[in-house]
Amino acid sequence: MSDLNKLSLAEARDALRNRDVTSVELTEACLKAIDAADVLNAFVHKTPEIALERAKAADERIKAGDAPAMCGLPIGIKDLFCTKCVPSQAASKILDGFKPEYESTVSQQLADAGAVMLGKLNMDEFAMGSSNETSVYGNAVNPWRRGNDDAQLTPGGSSGGSASAVAADLCLAATGTDTGGSIRQPAAFTGITGIKPTYGRCSRWGIVAFASSLDQAGPMTKNVRDAAIMLEAMCGHDPKDSTSAELAVPNFEAMLTGDIKGKKIGIPKEYRMDGMPAEIEKLWADGAEMLKAAGAEIVDISLPHTKYALPAYYVIAPAEASSNLARYDGVRYGRRAQLAQGDGITEMYEKTRAEGFGHEVQRRVMVGTYVLSAGFYDAYYNRARKVRTLIKKDFEDVFAAGVDAILTPATPSAAFGLGEMTEADPVQMYLNDVFTVTVNLAGLPGISVPAGLDGQGLPLGLQLIGRPWEEGDLLNTAYALENAAGFVAKPGKWW
Repeated sequence: MSDLNKLSLAEARDALRNRDVTSVELTEACLKAIDAADVLNAFVHKTPEIALERAKAADERIKAGDAPAMCGLPIGIKDLFCTKCVPSQAASKILDGFKPEYESTVSQQLADAGAVMLGKLNMDEFAMGSSNETSVYGNAVNPWRRGNDDAQLTPGGSSGGSASAVAADLCLAATGTDTGGSIRQPAAFTGITGIKPTYGRCSRWGIVAFASSLDQAGPMTKNVRDAAIMLEAMCGHDPKDSTSAELAVPNFEAMLTGDIKGKKIGIPKEYRMDGMPAEIEKLWADGAEMLKAAGAEIVDISLPHTKYALPAYYVIAPAEASSNLARYDGVRYGRRAQLAQGDGITEMYEKTRAEGFGHEVQRRVMVGTYVLSAGFYDAYYNRARKVRTLIKKDFEDVFAAGVDAILTPATPSAAFGLGEMTEADPVQMYLNDVFTVTVNLAGLPGISVPAGLDGQGLPLGLQLIGRPWEEGDLLNTAYALENAAGFVAKPGKWW
């Protein structure tokens, strides 16, 4: 079999079971693809020795007939997940040299299932960004290009390295994290599938925290079936995470029937934004028609507090970040600034944090510290929390009225060029999250499915939002949408 790195998880799993291929062969094909794609800057810490060791062990397990679905499948791990004795920097200078002595729960569960870690993937620093331009490793690059234009495009963020690696077939799948859209937006920008599960479905233990009440890990894969396979391996109760749900994990793949007859799909009127590109508007309408043709009932719904979601998110997330990032002070681990004669502990903190954090992280820590400060706590933070409750209630009311899933665009545009959104106006960048942040604020599951190309040949995604804890049902609706859309386009290889 040639081009083994281009297989989906399901295809590779079946080939391994049939003994058509070995995990070592799959892994070597991916390692070769990774080494030939340095220009994409997707993998930032390569771990070929660990990969081949795990691949050999997986082959033994498969031979012995003791192999879960993920056994022997080569994947990438976002740099936000702590991986034992492997650099885990969250793409920040301040964690330079940090090699944890422990493994995050999610990456451990994947390892226990026999998955093969190829290395760590690029991302925005501390997961703060929508374009992968805030990374200490430099920009990750989207494998897609606009027509014959050579301009480098963003793969989205913060899970930009994960999206780029999966889209370019450097790995069969990758882990991502999503705080305000960081799995779904990059998935849409690169023509892959990305699901953010219900808050509490995947353990957050050992994942470097950005905003603890919003962060969730999830898989980034080549299609919906792969997302179901990998999500099952990532989920499960973890006593080390107090927000982890003690719920049984269903066989998500077995729920992919493609039958959505009688399902009610809501179309929220508040997501029709001023200035939305006609291509996104058309894609959304086409998606609704596809679901209708598959037997679903399309209903108009209202989520009245949507317009407050972005402002509420950009108060709550930085507030939690300023609290979470206080631990990075140069004392116990990570990088410490060079001190001058006579400098005390205060100067050490100041210099370490000023040198160690990039501009976007500094900006969000400052915003977060401001909204939590005396005199502003009630005016900003408490008010944002109340708005969050109202946004959550909007969704609860819609689901109580019998709606099974909600269809929206995933992003307000296709991938933009690196450097096109200048740092001069960070709000422009924040607007990229306009369709995704509500899902995090309400703790709901959301999935981005590639559904078409824009006029310049770039992928566009549609988002489905599901009921809490019903990822299986959501994946099945996404599967029906994927089948109807028939998206099979891949980026032309230029790297």
